Amino acid sequence: MVLTLYGHPRSTCAQRVAVTLHEKGVPFKFVLVDLVKGEHKHSSYLEEQPFGQFHTSNGFILYERRAIAHYLAEKYADQGTPLIPKDLKAKALFEQAASIEAFNYDPYASHAVFNKIFELE
Repeated sequence: MVLTLYGHPRSTCAQRVAVTLHEKGVPFKFVLVDLVKGEHKHSSYLEEQPFGQFHTSNGFILYERRAIAHYLAEKYADQGTPLIPKDLKAKALFEQAASIEAFNYDPYASHAVFNKIFELE
């Protein structure tokens, strides 16, 4: 079964999910959504994702890049690279680090990357 990932190849959000799929050895097709043209704000996307972001789709609609990555890491835990620890304490430390990254570093880094990359187009 091939999953579908919607996004822009330069989007750090789409890249996070793509890296997770690659590390888990999960086949997927990439559907380009042009951010510059505002395709992610089209009504067909907003029906499934009210924030105008992207989702993976294969009968199960899930949005928000970290939720998608965690879902894939758990669903395909027995294949590819182990991404989330199984030990309770190790998993708690993993979640702690993920929260620090999400709330302290990512907003600034993503903003800087977005501005730098999309000013090229």
